[in-house]
Amino acid sequence: MPSAKLVPLTLTDEERRILEGWTRRRTTAQGLAMRARIVLTCAEGGSNTDIAERLRLNRSTVATWRARFVRDRLDGLSDEPRPGRPRTITDEQVEHVVVTTLETKPANATHWSTRALAAQTGMTQSAVSRIWRAFGLKPHKIDTFKISKDPLFVDKVRDVVGLYLDPPAKAVVLCVDEKTQIQALDRSAPVLPMLPGVPQRQSFDYVRHGTTSLFAALEVATGQVISAVKRRHRQQEFLAFLRTINTNVPAELDVHVILDNLSTHKTPAVKTWLLKHPRFHLHFTPTSSSWLNLVERFFAEITVKLLRRGVHRSVTALEKDIQNWIKQWNTNPKPYVWTRTADQILESLAAYCQRINDSGH
Repeated sequence: MPSAKLVPLTLTDEERRILEGWTRRRTTAQGLAMRARIVLTCAEGGSNTDIAERLRLNRSTVATWRARFVRDRLDGLSDEPRPGRPRTITDEQVEHVVVTTLETKPANATHWSTRALAAQTGMTQSAVSRIWRAFGLKPHKIDTFKISKDPLFVDKVRDVVGLYLDPPAKAVVLCVDEKTQIQALDRSAPVLPMLPGVPQRQSFDYVRHGTTSLFAALEVATGQVISAVKRRHRQQEFLAFLRTINTNVPAELDVHVILDNLSTHKTPAVKTWLLKHPRFHLHFTPTSSSWLNLVERFFAEITVKLLRRGVHRSVTALEKDIQNWIKQWNTNPKPYVWTRTADQILESLAAYCQRINDSGH
């Protein structure tokens, strides 16, 4: 049967102001902020399916909150009462805990703990903990970030993401980088194996036996990796790796190489080599934006599965293990799939910068 015609959703200026405030205010519950975004998007027009795809939500979720708003307006976006024991904590107390967590600090620490905030607010520690979980607040955790100042940031993002999502025909796209200073570490005592109820144990101190560098080119389409391990990291080693890539990629294919702005990638010798090999096209990620290069995900893989807990008594043994691990990887490679468009990345970054600006920094 044909679906019922959507009831037009229009907003008054006051409703739009309130909804936009809910999406921006840091103390707004995430659920309410999402409902406000749904209604604002519905007001722009489009079917529930289209809006669900744009917001990455389930279609039924969009339909539910559209209908609730049309029926009850702003009041319809609040959570409905549920059966059970009456609440003993008021909305004002919840807001006080959230605002205190987000906007203040204790006198003797950089962030609140549940015990310290419970003593400050006169509530129980478990109540504070429940409120934090409900609002996704984790004061003990901190993430790091760096915003690129590259003047060509937008162009470079569109260029690299375009290669991921729409690679050129008759060409191979390679993500290239070097993992430098990989240490051959030997623990000062033998590693003790895992037992039931006891994790694997290793000594906290170690002996260094030297370092090596891994040069890797991850093929975006297949996940295959062209690699080389070298003791030094100079333009000579990078040129040698370019020659390795040239040998391993069929001659009839163009080679699009995504890499960072390291000085060894831009020396006169490298530029001269590229002029002699016109099928190679370099695409640079923005400054301070290594997250845009998919080979970094491969480096994380080999770090977790081999390097972090590996024990090596020589650089030669380390290099042999790296080569064997990559050889095994290439027997059944799994490509990493890039899912976000350049527009989505830039919109997300713009929203993040707006949050920083709103916070007064």
